[in-house]
Amino acid sequence: MLKLTKKSDYGLIALVHLTVDAKRKSATAKEISEAHHIPLPLLSKVLQVLARNQILTSEQGTKGGYRLARDPRTISALEVIRAIDGPVLLTSCFHEAGGCDQFQTCTVKAPLQKVHEGILRLLDSITILEMTSNDIVWPIQAAGFVPAAIQENR
Repeated sequence: MLKLTKKSDYGLIALVHLTVDAKRKSATAKEISEAHHIPLPLLSKVLQVLARNQILTSEQGTKGGYRLARDPRTISALEVIRAIDGPVLLTSCFHEAGGCDQFQTCTVKAPLQKVHEGILRLLDSITILEMTSNDIVWPIQAAGFVPAAIQENR
């Protein structure tokens, strides 16, 4: 099953928090942790990783905290996930050639590669600023497929 790790989830939550609360300029790890009920030690590590990857900047002092290093329109969900968790992989055969017993005879390798590339394109197309809006039109919606959960909220 392809799913985000808690660390990536928390990183995205923190970046959306900083985008929505941009008027304050910065927020401490503790403030973000308390606002979203995220364990502080884990969130602190995630924020440090995002700072090392120039997605956030860290400011010391009494008015210190974390703030976005760039415009949230230029930070993609994929960039955040890769910074925190490394490569996004659907199956091991996309990074370990011959990594499974069926590699040479696999009949789903090529179709799964297309799915994998589609997931990467989707994550790369979603910005942190877009994640602050409830009015996102996802590519699958634009293609005519609207999940039941979205239809119910209309």
